[in-house]
Amino acid sequence: MIKMNGIEKYYKNKLVKTYVLRNIDVDIEEGEFVSIMGPSGSGKSTLLHIMGMLDSPSGGEYFFYDEPVHRFSERKLSDLHKQYIGFVFQQYHLIDELTVYENLETPLLYQKVKSKERKGMVADILDRFNIVAKQDLFPNQLSGGHQQLVAVARAVITSPKLILADEPTGNLHSSQGKEIMELLKQLNDDGTTIVQVTHSEENAKYANRTINLMDGWIEQ
Repeated sequence: MIKMNGIEKYYKNKLVKTYVLRNIDVDIEEGEFVSIMGPSGSGKSTLLHIMGMLDSPSGGEYFFYDEPVHRFSERKLSDLHKQYIGFVFQQYHLIDELTVYENLETPLLYQKVKSKERKGMVADILDRFNIVAKQDLFPNQLSGGHQQLVAVARAVITSPKLILADEPTGNLHSSQGKEIMELLKQLNDDGTTIVQVTHSEENAKYANRTINLMDGWIEQ
């Protein structure tokens, strides 16, 4: 599914290059659950954002289903992202002005899903995630756990092939965090490929394998 060869990310300030990622080689098979670990500033989130086509590498090659992502235009990247990828952020990234229902509906609007079908898909996901009673509430009326639950539901509503989760339990207490991790594990068992960035050894155990980053390099 994912093949990265020699991926680099740096920022230029006059003549100085500050590297965030160096010479990253990563292969991820369809159906895997992979954890990316490392201290703060090691490049974990940057790598996840490049995988998710929300950021571009400064060098190297990135193939997604054998498609050369590193050669694509912004428009093509955006289309690929919408079609295949669900993203779960630590800060939830829900839209404050929209209700839970409307937040869940937004990805379907981007995909131009017809109204009747949209209603059915949102109803199904509200039911599946046990949040029917929250559908008319706004994000600031929800607990952190429920906000993250809605964020995961929004990420999976389009049935993406790949879910990328950036510290998905970072702001939650332990029982809420466990609920989110069990949910991701269930999605993986159902065939969704999952890559998570985590600081937590406990959360990393849900994965089949772990990639460790240090100062922008993969530790062998």
